Amino acid sequence: MTDRRPAIANSAVATGRGDDGTTGLLYGGRIDKDDPRTEAYGSVDEGVAALGLARVELAAADLTDLADLCLRLQRELFVVGAELAANPAAVERLKDGATRVSEVMLDGLERELAAWEQKVTMPREFVVPGETRASAALELARTVIRRAERRVIALGRVIETDSGWTVPYLNRLADLLWVLARAAEQAEQRSATPARQR
Repeated sequence: MTDRRPAIANSAVATGRGDDGTTGLLYGGRIDKDDPRTEAYGSVDEGVAALGLARVELAAADLTDLADLCLRLQRELFVVGAELAANPAAVERLKDGATRVSEVMLDGLERELAAWEQKVTMPREFVVPGETRASAALELARTVIRRAERRVIALGRVIETDSGWTVPYLNRLADLLWVLARAAEQAEQRSATPARQR
């Protein structure tokens, strides 16, 4: 009996290299699949997927400006993920805006946040997600991004992780998604449900 199964035949995706519980890093090297670094960039990847769901719901509601913005944010999260998934020994190979979060990316989010805040009526209390399908999907994406933010902060306690812009970027992104959820509700002539029952 062998310790390792033979390579998977006829698969362009399954290599079997991760069957030992490790995964590859950008620019070489391997780490455990339950490593704090993997948890961090895996949570970012979940955020990309959650924004994909939001994008579909926004398009179905004919909210194309919000759907287009979600696509841009998904692409930016690939930059976040690349930075977190990079081999620390190859940090000098990272490029701002491509494989490393940059101040320009953060500035862009802050401009979006300020612009969208001007377009919506802001609730004066906590709200319950679920007024519309699109806004609920945005809220789900927001909570996944908050988890990614927590994972990156936890990783930073163990090793130096990022350019210094990653946590602020994720923090601002979660804020923006909350505002976009309100924008989606109001675009469909709905108001957020207050968290406190009257």
